[in-house]
Amino acid sequence: MLVIAERINATRQGIRQALLARDEALIRKEAREQAAAGAAWLDVNAAADPVRELELMEWLLEVVQAEGKIPLAIDSASPAVIEAGLKRHRNGQALVNSITMETGRYEKMLPLVKEYGAAVIGLALDDRGIGKTAADRLQAVERMVEEVDRQRIPLSDLYVDPMVLTVSSDQGSGRLALEVLHQIKARWPEVKTTAGLSNVSFGLPGRPLLNRTFLAMLLAAGLDSAIVDPLDKKLMAAVRAAETLLGQDPYCGNYLKAFRAGWLES
Repeated sequence: MLVIAERINATRQGIRQALLARDEALIRKEAREQAAAGAAWLDVNAAADPVRELELMEWLLEVVQAEGKIPLAIDSASPAVIEAGLKRHRNGQALVNSITMETGRYEKMLPLVKEYGAAVIGLALDDRGIGKTAADRLQAVERMVEEVDRQRIPLSDLYVDPMVLTVSSDQGSGRLALEVLHQIKARWPEVKTTAGLSNVSFGLPGRPLLNRTFLAMLLAAGLDSAIVDPLDKKLMAAVRAAETLLGQDPYCGNYLKAFRAGWLES
């Protein structure tokens, strides 16, 4: 599973303060630790101040990319901020976080994805909102796949999120996300999948246990990546164990490497 590391995000109070104070040391420490923990992309969100988001994103990209060569997931609802980020991205393939099939969203974002050769996260929702049934969500995904293909963006660069919602308000939401994920992989095998994992446990006690258990279930349903905290040792141990049990870890190599490094906290 590819890890999209979530910690450099302005919704976290410490990161918001670091952005506004231009605390380079703290940002570089976050980037360094997440990269060492096995992140495939570092998500970077600079929305600490809506008026200054573009300026802050430009600074953030320079600081994070100075720390190492790991690719970045550029996280913003603003096409201008996304474009500024893509222009300055220099380490491998960038990931745009994210598009939907809402009118006015994908039309502005997908041309940028194509121009800069980025990958993109696509949320399974459209102008109707988040579908309450698998059929509704898959209809949004079908339109997204058609539009991505029409723009000649490789389908393998599309990472679809089936929309994980909290089970505390709807007990069937976890099962629904699993069904949507399974059908995406069956209908569009080239398309990749991802998930914002922590939503599933919102409002409940023992959230880490719920998160890592559901992540193992998602992996069994065909999940390719997830937006998670790679410094959560128990969660990452669950990932390595699930990959091994699903036959996704040749010769159990990653599991054994993690064990020798002392990362398999149970």
